[in-house]
Amino acid sequence: MKKEDIKPGDWYRILFGETPVEFMLEILLRTLIIYTVLLVIVRFMGKRMGGQLTISELAVMVTLGAIVSPGMQMPQTGLLVCTVILICALIFQKGLNRLEYNSSRFEKISQGTLTVLVRNGIIQVEEMARTKVSREQLYAALRGKSIYNLGEIDRVYLEACGIFSIYSRQKPAPGLLLFPSADSTIGAYAQQKADGVCVCAYCGKVSDRAESQEVCPECGKDEWKDASISYLAETEQQEQ
Repeated sequence: MKKEDIKPGDWYRILFGETPVEFMLEILLRTLIIYTVLLVIVRFMGKRMGGQLTISELAVMVTLGAIVSPGMQMPQTGLLVCTVILICALIFQKGLNRLEYNSSRFEKISQGTLTVLVRNGIIQVEEMARTKVSREQLYAALRGKSIYNLGEIDRVYLEACGIFSIYSRQKPAPGLLLFPSADSTIGAYAQQKADGVCVCAYCGKVSDRAESQEVCPECGKDEWKDASISYLAETEQQEQ
């Protein structure tokens, strides 16, 4: 389009561009056909496409969007071409799934492996840095599961598909509180101070209070806080 063709107030160009009004009706038909074909293709790709996407599935979904867009909007693009490309994407995805099923080595290369972010209530700082997961992201995931103390956690895995798998301890231990520092009104809900121990504010390593002047042996930081324990867990220990 040339510069002189752009005129303010040209509502036909603004609304319809260079296509005739009749093409609007054709867009409805094209969208209906492509949408139906896309539903069928995604259905054949399997149930995983409707859940948490893996790396390859995410790549396919982005590709599908790029495939269907021209066929629905551009009058010079035929629907048959889009349909053939969609079928090719289906074949590629099915072939990739077959390779991943038959070869665990190929599956690790294409999908990655899980990472242990928390072990025995202690944040694995090096793994967090390697996976580019921040502590606030981890804390948010734990708070979303109604977990407010690292002492309640045995393991946190970052799965290959990007979700957090959280496993709690049978008996919560003293640990680092996970309440947001900006929310001073929440108090210490169901938590109380653990006597005789402190906790590293960076990784959650619990240590004797006498050692609080030293650097943390897990992460090398020297910032310590009072360790807390679940009020319910403390009550159960006293009853025993």
